[in-house]
Amino acid sequence: MNELTAELTPEEIRELEAAEKMPPVFDEDSPEMTAEQLLQFKRMNHENRIKQTVSLRLSPDTLKKAKQYGKGYTSFLSRLLDAAIDDEELVRKCI
Repeated sequence: MNELTAELTPEEIRELEAAEKMPPVFDEDSPEMTAEQLLQFKRMNHENRIKQTVSLRLSPDTLKKAKQYGKGYTSFLSRLLDAAIDDEELVRKCI
């Protein structure tokens, strides 16, 4: 249980878990954002503000694809690695 769910009732937690599984519904008041619009957002991650610098070898194709996401592609790669490392099946596939 984290800080947010510590103050919620079991009913509220169940409702949030159910809502998380629902697909988004886009309409004229809330249209789907384009890839260009999404790239304008900056991720706010208060837990991991201090990052370590490492050297990493990437294939030219991978680096080219990452750079296509524009400014901040290294932060994007960091978030991608964070998500991938938590996926046990993906980790096993890549080892």
